[in-house]
Amino acid sequence: MKAISYRGYGGPDVLEYGEVRDPKVGPDSVLVKVRAAAVNPVDWKCREGHLDGLIDPVFPVIPGWDVSGVVVQPGASVPEYEVGDEVIGYVREDFLSRGTFAEYVAAPVRTLARKPRNLTFAEAAGLPLAGLTAHQVVGDALRVTEGDVVLVHAAAGGVGSIAVQLARHAGARVIGTASERNHDFLRELGAEPVTYGDGLVDRVRALAPDGVDAAFDTVGGATLKASAELLAPGGRLASIADGGVVDLGGVYCFVRPDAADLGHLTELVEQDVVTVHVDATFPLERAAEAHRLSEEGRTRGKIVVTVDWED
Repeated sequence: MKAISYRGYGGPDVLEYGEVRDPKVGPDSVLVKVRAAAVNPVDWKCREGHLDGLIDPVFPVIPGWDVSGVVVQPGASVPEYEVGDEVIGYVREDFLSRGTFAEYVAAPVRTLARKPRNLTFAEAAGLPLAGLTAHQVVGDALRVTEGDVVLVHAAAGGVGSIAVQLARHAGARVIGTASERNHDFLRELGAEPVTYGDGLVDRVRALAPDGVDAAFDTVGGATLKASAELLAPGGRLASIADGGVVDLGGVYCFVRPDAADLGHLTELVEQDVVTVHVDATFPLERAAEAHRLSEEGRTRGKIVVTVDWED
């Protein structure tokens, strides 16, 4: 099959497009014909070796953890899916090798859920990692409930935009940080936008003088410290970007595959509670360009690579 792969750590130029070995389908896996795969910041961080202390690579590595596609072969012990089923998945294993930037991926069944009927394959590919991250932070780590005031950083990004929608669905008031060009987008999602950068604490306090009940940090560093400063008494803090959150009394979150959570997200999408915004798409062979765009950090919603098939 054709895929994107890299034989060693480095910049986008290490990504190669070409033939690789076809995946084998284990008993607990599903062979998925890939229609689209989303780009996430963790993809280029893995490619550059930043997660080497956490996840072993088995080179050559096919990048990508998000996927949408069609089942072509269920594993021997997988009654949940049949040939032709449309699925989405957060296909993360405990090593780097068999990713989703390929024509086919053998996905563990624990990583999959039914594709939302009202999304295109490109849109659906943007849901799993970002959606699960937002779901697990907003619902589990921060326990957002009706009446909370919630601060979401990088609220126009893939994770942030879904976190805004989930918090609003829970009945919270949401303040979201973003560049000015994305303020109207945040208003459409139901958030009150503030510009990030110098003076952030004062700008948020102008909207929430008593502080925020929960803060979702996606940036780390000074942004994390500002979030802690803005908490109301008893406020909750979570970060997906900075382990130092624990020293501030918060929770560090690393998203995990969860078929039930992903299935719940599918239901919320089909109920028009959650939408997925795709900012840019690239054909699979131009994945390096997609990585470069992701590294710029200015994406609204998701970046997606697509696999063209003759239907």
